[in-house]
This record gives sequence, structure tokens and C-alpha cells, in this order.
Amino acid sequence: MRALLECMKIPSIALVHALVGKSIAEVLLVGALAVFAYLSVLPAHFHGWGELTDTGIAGWAVNNAKPWARVECQFFLDGAFTATGVANESRPDVARAGWAKDEWHGYSFPLRSLSVGNHEARVYALHDAGDGRRKTLQLLGEPILFNVDAQGKLKRIPLFLK
Repeated sequence: MRALLECMKIPSIALVHALVGKSIAEVLLVGALAVFAYLSVLPAHFHGWGELTDTGIAGWAVNNAKPWARVECQFFLDGAFTATGVANESRPDVARAGWAKDEWHGYSFPLRSLSVGNHEARVYALHDAGDGRRKTLQLLGEPILFNVDAQGKLKRIPLFLK
């Protein structure tokens, strides 16, 4: 009985190697599944930017996987969905900079009847995943922080001042 207990105290080298090998295989499998899920559900195919204009938010959106396609965009103001649109307006600067194959990747969302104070706008590219069964959003650029004064004038707030 004593010999059996002594054998159980010292694991065999082969068992240790098998457990380490199994652990490595599990890490590789989980990592591969995570990368596959990320690439199929949340592809980083979209590039774009938005900015504050005198009358609203305007910018551009390009799907790098389909450079000729028009990108559906969703506009959120202060965390609430506000509008949807397609980036199909002329933006020759985007094509000249090499971000797009043609100039028809611009979007604009007008801002009307906003309360005085600070606001945050975000524009997202809408992506169909899983053959249209799922939809994901990818932020285009950075959040756009701005202020509306008592006269209704819009003024951008730099992100570092938030």
C-alpha cells in the first residue's frame, strides 16, 4: 500500500508532458476560434471620418473589402439612434487621398432643434454578418463632441477637453 501511495505522489514525466501538450492545444484552438469569430462578425473593413459642419455632421465611409459599394451609416446623437443613411454623396477629396476608388462615399446628417449645451455625435458603418442574419456597427472615426450656444450655433469641443 505504501508503494502505491508513493507512486501517486510523483507524477510521471509522460503525464506532465501530456497535460502540457493538451493545454497548448486547447489554447491554440480557442485562439483560432476567437480570430475566426472576430473576422466573420466584426471585420475591420470600414474606414471613415466625420466632422461638425455649420448645419450638422458630415463625413465619409468606405468599405475596403468592397471599395465600389456604398456604405449604410447610422447616426447616433447623445447615445440615441437618430437616423440612417447611405454614404453616396460626392467627396472627391477621399478619392484623391486614396481611401476610395471613386468620390461617392460622403454622408451628411443635419442637426435640427438641439437644446443648448454639450452633445455627442457618433456615426457607425452598418455591416451585415452571417449572411444577413446579424448586423454589427463599426464606429467611423471618433465621437464628435460639440456645443450648441443660445443662438443655436454649433461649436466643436476637442476630445482631449472632454
